[in-house]
Amino acid sequence: MPRTLSRQCLHRGPSSCALAAMYRRDQAQWLKIRARPLQRDFALTDHVRAQRESSAARQVGKPTTLMVTFGQASEKIAGFLALPRDGRRYRAIIVIHEWWGLNEWVKKQTEKLAANGYVALAVDLYEGKVAADPSEARKLKRGLRQDHAIDDLKAAFDYLAGRPDVNAKHIGALGWSMGGGLAVQLAIHEPQLVACVVNYGSLPTNTRAIQKINARVLGIFGSLDRGIPPKKVRAFERCMNAAGKRVDIEIYDGVGHAFENPSNQRGYRSKAAAAAWSETLNFLEQANGSTSPVL
Repeated sequence: MPRTLSRQCLHRGPSSCALAAMYRRDQAQWLKIRARPLQRDFALTDHVRAQRESSAARQVGKPTTLMVTFGQASEKIAGFLALPRDGRRYRAIIVIHEWWGLNEWVKKQTEKLAANGYVALAVDLYEGKVAADPSEARKLKRGLRQDHAIDDLKAAFDYLAGRPDVNAKHIGALGWSMGGGLAVQLAIHEPQLVACVVNYGSLPTNTRAIQKINARVLGIFGSLDRGIPPKKVRAFERCMNAAGKRVDIEIYDGVGHAFENPSNQRGYRSKAAAAAWSETLNFLEQANGSTSPVL
């Protein structure tokens, strides 16, 4: 311990000043020695934290993304593909855009699926066109034949099933609005689809069509959606149950159509959107019969 001096001695001539200087040097030296173990501890903690953060970054990683083409040689279909970082076999999701087209928001959702352990393919149903306003989006949607869109989505299924990094027995589909309606249509026309997520998309009530669905279906809707009100959603749920099909319905209070997309400035609801995304990931885990994204 350093020596201690009273404040009085610091004012008693040169000898007192010399003693005060010695006191300050001794005190500084003592504090320096005492700080060394703490500095080593802090350095060790920082090193361990850095290692953990680096390891976590390697495990999560940013998905690899690229544009791909698939389908018959006479008519190629384009899609935005997002892949987990390693080359193991994964489950796969076909992502189906809204009436806006394959825009940046849809690509971001596709990347998020890949970050959660899925090979995700967003199909471009508009052949490169992306709407900038509702009027243009309406025209693009009207120009899209449903049978042609279903053929493109089935081609996407075949493309994913043929990839070496995909488990062909675990392929699902997910879409929003127009894409949600097409996701359930794909479930009707592709018997090997195992999961289908319909985000506020149109729903079938035809008994014959529903009988063809083998996939487990999750429907996510808003209680204030005037285009697809809860009454229609519950009617679909009853038809599915009557046919012995597996269906889960989530209707979020106080939200309307397209509440998951931030570009919907009036209708976007962040809390409901986050809850819907969490519900989607949980559903996909259960529907694919595994609690791990890697198969």
